[in-house]
Amino acid sequence: MDKNSEIIRTEVIRILNESGKIRSNELAKRVIKKVGNEKTVYREIGQLVESGEIARTIHSRSHIEYELINLYESVNNQLKNLYSEVNLIFEEIEKFEEISKEKNFLKLERLRNTIDLIHAIQSADSIMKLLSYYPTFKKDQMFSQIKRRISDCWERIMNSIIHQPEEDFLNEIINNLQIGRKNQNHIN
Repeated sequence: MDKNSEIIRTEVIRILNESGKIRSNELAKRVIKKVGNEKTVYREIGQLVESGEIARTIHSRSHIEYELINLYESVNNQLKNLYSEVNLIFEEIEKFEEISKEKNFLKLERLRNTIDLIHAIQSADSIMKLLSYYPTFKKDQMFSQIKRRISDCWERIMNSIIHQPEEDFLNEIINNLQIGRKNQNHIN
């Protein structure tokens, strides 16, 4: 499969995720706007139908609709996977708190681990912000559970930062997070 075919397939699935059912000519027009020509787009849509990823409903010769098969199930599975990842982050924060109390890590080790955990939470939070623009994801019950769990992670990490023995620990974290941004600005 060439690069354009993959882009077309991804765009078709994205549009169907966003819209649910959509008429054939509207789907093709929106995909063509992004990439590909009409012949290639319809060929890729046909292959998606054959592979069972999307369903075609023919009402009449001029009225054909497409939709994702098991859209709810697909969305729910993706959110369950994300929830598992967020849960792992929460567990990592708990482990870090327990281990750092037992072993008396050096300040640099605690700082590095805390920043790594913050980056993991930020990543999950960013994914949720992107998904919030898609009504099918936002309507799923897992969506609010994930948001609450991410909030729990932020609360837990902030609680951990507050209880560090050094008074300047939060300032060190903020400085290290800002250094990453400054370096990115210089690259561009």
